[in-house]
Amino acid sequence: GLIQHQFPSRPVNMASLPFLPGNTFTDPTKQQFHRNQTLKYTNGYALPKKPLRGIGGELLPPTDINPAELEVPDANPALTYGQARPEPPQDFVPAHVAFDKKVLLFGGYFKQTVHESRDEFYRIRPVKIYYYLEDDSISVVEPVIANSGIPQGKLIKRHRLPKNDLGEFWHWKDFNIGIDLIFYGKVFHVCHCDKFTEDFMESEGIVLNSNERIPNDPYAESRRLPVYQYETPSSFDKLKQFIEMDRKVLRFYCIWDDRDSMFGEMRACILHYYLVDDSVEIREVHEPNDGRDPFPVLLRRQKLPKDRYNTKESFPSCVLELTEREVDSWFSPADFAMGKTLFMNGRKFLIYDCDEFTRRYYFKTFGVKEMTPIDVSSPRARDAAAQRTFPPYNGFGLPEDSLQNCLSLVPQPPKKDFIKMLENDGKVLRFSAVMDSPHPEDA
Repeated sequence: GLIQHQFPSRPVNMASLPFLPGNTFTDPTKQQFHRNQTLKYTNGYALPKKPLRGIGGELLPPTDINPAELEVPDANPALTYGQARPEPPQDFVPAHVAFDKKVLLFGGYFKQTVHESRDEFYRIRPVKIYYYLEDDSISVVEPVIANSGIPQGKLIKRHRLPKNDLGEFWHWKDFNIGIDLIFYGKVFHVCHCDKFTEDFMESEGIVLNSNERIPNDPYAESRRLPVYQYETPSSFDKLKQFIEMDRKVLRFYCIWDDRDSMFGEMRACILHYYLVDDSVEIREVHEPNDGRDPFPVLLRRQKLPKDRYNTKESFPSCVLELTEREVDSWFSPADFAMGKTLFMNGRKFLIYDCDEFTRRYYFKTFGVKEMTPIDVSSPRARDAAAQRTFPPYNGFGLPEDSLQNCLSLVPQPPKKDFIKMLENDGKVLRFSAVMDSPHPEDA
């Protein structure tokens, strides 16, 4: 402002004075130094308002108002709040950290030429190609096959493989399914890849071809053993026979008639037929004081042929045993019947009885109802059993002790009836009696 001194003709401009104490003066009439509002609300809408006074409350002339200064602050936030701070740059992540332990896996094969062999001309050797994303290195590994006779395992160790002579290296962008890759002059054909490799390639915009099948090695196929085919001769196989017939034995009581030979006689035997493997066993029945050695088994358990001499003339029967190839027919349950005479290894056996399980089996299997036992005892033996008598008791010792002298040459003490002793232990019969005498005075 200008200050009028006592000489009004010479006004002094205070702005030209140095900014020192005593050279500036404040106007006491100016009390409001805020900035007037430039917006007003009408029916809930913010509308621009033209301010009439400036800072300090002074009236603003109409020509001093700039329409650009009346612009709504929200239209350009930088005018009100200043320039926004730039975002901090992202941290640099190296490739060996971002792609650590991330490997692309491709499966394929290569052909190996075989020279000077009439059985094969080439071999198909499957391989696995590993591409390490962290350093763009590649390794080729062949799966180890047991007893193949070929050095297998790691074919190419992990390193960056050169692509050509121009200094370029193989990159994952060069890989795809159904193409050939040349590593050090050897051609590898890619056939398939894993799920991670497929997802990675699709995320990078590479469309993979459809998977291919690795062809089989013709020489390995020729050496492969054919699938064994089981031929069942009948509907009743051995496994079913073992499961259903285990521990089931047919028992026949028979007589070995050896009277045609010198000093021959009839001997009682027991014939066992094992249903689990169609084997036959014959046991001799010994009687007390029969004068024979106690050999229980007359014929060991074995499959018994019906005619063991019906073989080819070229078969060396003196050094080899009979097998199923030399024998046409074996003894079966259908060959046994009550009262039937069988020739087993040159001996004649007459079947006269069987046990209860054998009767049920023949009724269930063959429908045989009548299996009546046959009396094969000789009249002489029946008369001897009927005429056997014991002498009367002589009064020495107990009757049981005297009876042992009649039953054996070396008498044994009689066996006690322990069941009777346990049942009658402590039981005493008590009777009352009176003397019977013809003399009354004795009564």
